[in-house]
Formats: sequence, structure tokens, C-alpha cells
Amino acid sequence: MPSSNPRIAYEMSSARAKLRAPGGKPLIVHVVVNIEYWQFDQPMPRTIVVPPHGRSHIPDIPNFSWSEYGNRCGMPRLLQALGERKLPASASINASVLEIYPDLARAVREAGWEFVGHGIHQRSLGTESDERGLINGALSALEAFTGKRPRGWMSPGWSETFDTPDLLKEAGIEYVYQWVVDDLPAWMETKHGPMLSLPYSLELNDSVVYAIEKHSSSEMPLRVAQTLQTFEREIARTGQPRILTLPVHPHLTGVPHRIGFFREILDTLLARSDTVFMVGEEIANWYREEAPA
Repeated sequence: MPSSNPRIAYEMSSARAKLRAPGGKPLIVHVVVNIEYWQFDQPMPRTIVVPPHGRSHIPDIPNFSWSEYGNRCGMPRLLQALGERKLPASASINASVLEIYPDLARAVREAGWEFVGHGIHQRSLGTESDERGLINGALSALEAFTGKRPRGWMSPGWSETFDTPDLLKEAGIEYVYQWVVDDLPAWMETKHGPMLSLPYSLELNDSVVYAIEKHSSSEMPLRVAQTLQTFEREIARTGQPRILTLPVHPHLTGVPHRIGFFREILDTLLARSDTVFMVGEEIANWYREEAPA
């Protein structure tokens, strides 16, 4: 039977096998903080200021500063918001951050966040001449810094080549975030055996909401509240857990007029009796026990 994609078999969410909620908590919350280095001497991955006359230029000071501000000022706010609440997070981190922003990298390590591979620079994998070397270089750098080889991967800008999942599995990666196809994990096919796809988010992603769709700062708590309403109905009807992923960036959620809304979202979720905050490897371990490949 033909498949809609070559990696993950199609299955309606209503037909999925019943899963036991971790610790009896059916609403799993996963906070993913994307920490990036935008190369000063390269075109910027995204722009907040359109270049004059529509012509890009290097160095691109305003758009580089957008990201740089996040790493200087936004990251302390995110670290504080999560640290005060003793909440775990997954850090999807460019390996170059370890060298370019060493104080930031050490603060994330001291906070106990999970380190997830996110390339070396914030640059599409499709532009790389040696994808295998880049993947292994990024993972080795994070392993040397943390003492633990990352189990998860999020490609910069969701980018992949046709070979990326095979190369990631070959390098020891057990789960990826860039296949945004379900509210629960799903098994992927690779040349080197099965690999997990963990739920991520486009609709609750601050890059989409704020940088692309350019909504007001209050849009995110509104979307989270409406998502929770739907998840509540589905959990009550089926008993099936749901994963709520919150992907954030320090230059977007960490700015002064948005960080308060992020805190509000965390407090709303913490006040519920049915939520559990987990990082990527905890979600992968839970799902692997519930639904082995």
C-alpha cells in the first residue's frame, strides 16, 4: 500500500492503540528552548527588518542583533521563568553556541536541561556539503561539553535532506522533533532501524506566531488555552494522553513584552492536576515502554 510519506506510516489519531498516561497524568507538557548562533558574516536565517530597497546585505546588523539580544537578555529571562518553577526543558542548541556564547551554554548545563542536537550553526542541512560530518561534529561537541551524547535532534529550521533520518540514526540519535505530524510520538523508518518522532509544534511555535504570522504578544496564551480545551475533550472521551509542546526562542518569547505571557502559560499548566512536564528523553522512554517498535 502506498504511504503518504516514506518515514512514518499514516494512522488516524482516533485509531491509535491506547497508551497509559505517565504517572496517571494524561497531559504531557514539553518545553523546548531553541538556542542558536546566527553567523555574523552570513545571511540571516530570518529577518525582523526588511532590508532597504528589498536588497539583503552582509553584515545585516538589525537582524543579527535581533538574535543576539535574545541570547544576551532573553535567555536569562527564560532560565529564570523555568528555574523559579523548577520546570525541566529541552535545549535544542547549535553546537557553535558552546564556543560563541560559553556563559549561556554553562548556564543551561547548570540548569539541568536536556541538550538536543540542533546542527552547528543555524543553517539549513540542505546547504551542507558533508551532512554526516556536520551531524557527528555537532553531537561530539555537545557530548564533550555535557559528558553525555545527545539522544535527540531538531534540525535547524526543520530542514532535512532525503538522507537525514538515516544519518541521524547512524550517529546514534533515537528521536527527532522536526516531523510535526501527530500529538503523540510515532515510529519512523530508517536504513539503520526504527527511530522515534516526538511531537513538536507549528501552531504553538513562537517563530510562527510572532515572527511569521506577526500576532500580538497575547496570542500565545490564547492559543494554549484553546488547545487545552480541545485536549480536555479528547482525553475525557478516549483516555488517550496528549503532548503539548511549547517551542520557544530567546529572541521571541524572551523579550520584555512577551515573557510575562510565557510565565502565565507555565502557571496555568502548573495549576492543573492532570499535567506532567517532561523532556524529550523522558517522553521517548515512556513511549518506548508503551509502544515498542
